[in-house]
Amino acid sequence: MGSEIAVLGAGSWGSALANVLVENGHHVKLWTRDEAQQNEINTQHTNAHYLPEFKFSDVIMATTDLKEAIRDVEAIVFVIPTNGMRELSQKVNKLLERKVTIIHASKGLERHTHKRISTIIEEELSSENINGIVALSGPSHAEEVIKRDLTTITAASTHIDSARFVQSLFINDYFRVYTNKDIIGVEIGAALKNIIAIGSGIIAGLGYGDNAKAGLVTRGLAEISRLGIELGADPLTFMGLSGVGDLIVTCTSPHSRNWRAGYQLGKGEKIESVLENMGMVVEGVSTTQAAYELAKEYKIEMPITEALYEVLYNNAEVEYAILNLMQREGKAE
Repeated sequence: MGSEIAVLGAGSWGSALANVLVENGHHVKLWTRDEAQQNEINTQHTNAHYLPEFKFSDVIMATTDLKEAIRDVEAIVFVIPTNGMRELSQKVNKLLERKVTIIHASKGLERHTHKRISTIIEEELSSENINGIVALSGPSHAEEVIKRDLTTITAASTHIDSARFVQSLFINDYFRVYTNKDIIGVEIGAALKNIIAIGSGIIAGLGYGDNAKAGLVTRGLAEISRLGIELGADPLTFMGLSGVGDLIVTCTSPHSRNWRAGYQLGKGEKIESVLENMGMVVEGVSTTQAAYELAKEYKIEMPITEALYEVLYNNAEVEYAILNLMQREGKAE
């Protein structure tokens, strides 16, 4: 018999995860703020804006009623943009009537506070309401998961029993889930790879090839690792799915909205126009600011992040930013 689960957020990734859970025999309520989206999912079983041509199982029911969505569930999956996470957590905390496992599948750092998502949730949910907080993260495009392409991700938590519970909810023959105790490393890797993905898109938009892309991704991993270790992460985490794995998938595919945003910047579009036309949140933009400020605070060298910060927030020319990276003083790797 399946579990009762709420998925909060009906974007592409929330929809894909809801579909995995239903295919695994669980009962899912999908929460959205948008009444038109709710009606589309419930009557047409589609979510055309986020996943064109995909058809939901008719057992997935969407609702705009948050209280109804989380009533009597064993687990709640948060899949919304990072900067809405605190407000939604506060609302959930007021409505919870039983102890649940909290799962989040978002990737970012909170603007201004620079806090990880699990920290935000932990601050806003009463401890008596939660069994544990788990970050579900790794190299995964929603567009491929709904097609049952082979996917491997990580369920990370300081509460290993909670991580194993989440593993049991999601794992199947095309969606493989590993457990990990290093939630700091998993969340930092997930958030910061979006910065490097913007850079990778810029490289492609400027017309550079595989050599440039490989260099950017490799040096980007070094930056992620430096900051992550300073924040308490296990260095080995960045060699795994939430480090190298997530970088590969996000920095090489047009499915990535961060890569697409960078590509448009490389083609000469201004960031305001890129964000306006994207139609979805580009987490890497706000994460660039957070990582830039953290690097300054901890005195961590992050030249790629600094260059992208200048492009995104100070209107630096992308060609000039890339040239500056290449003209830095020679160093040992």
